[in-house]
Amino acid sequence: MSHEPRLTRELRKLLKTQRLAALGTLTDEGAPFVSMVPFAIERTLGCLVIHVSTLAAHTRHLQARPRVSLLVCVSETPDEPVHDLHRVTLEGRARVLGRESLDWLACKAAYLERFPNVAFMTELGDFAFVAIDINAARHVSGFGAARSVDQDELKLILMSNAASSPG
Repeated sequence: MSHEPRLTRELRKLLKTQRLAALGTLTDEGAPFVSMVPFAIERTLGCLVIHVSTLAAHTRHLQARPRVSLLVCVSETPDEPVHDLHRVTLEGRARVLGRESLDWLACKAAYLERFPNVAFMTELGDFAFVAIDINAARHVSGFGAARSVDQDELKLILMSNAASSPG
């Protein structure tokens, strides 16, 4: 077994234990727009998956301008410095998936593995699965501990079974 750097393990753990991200898109006027989205990881495709209403503003934004950003962060703990919060900003490209396509089916399965209680939502006609192909990241593992992460390392992290966690 090869050695995996500590920061790679920490980033994998962050993405597999946190289930909520802040999604950044751009409006028609070019203004930033941020919303909260639950996300899952589809390991075969090596992407993040969100399930969104086609009526939502962020969905219209990412359809028109597919370059998006997501922030995944651990929760704040009382009496702990907020500057030390472990987090990652991900840059990627969103793809709204065609219903019942192979990618849609794979993303649906990954999403329902993480969020089994929302199976009924996957049958609603005004919801869509969106695959977000990540191409870069900025990972902060604590105050003064930041690094850029390239697409190759991100793919390895997203496609890995290691450090799996419930939910």
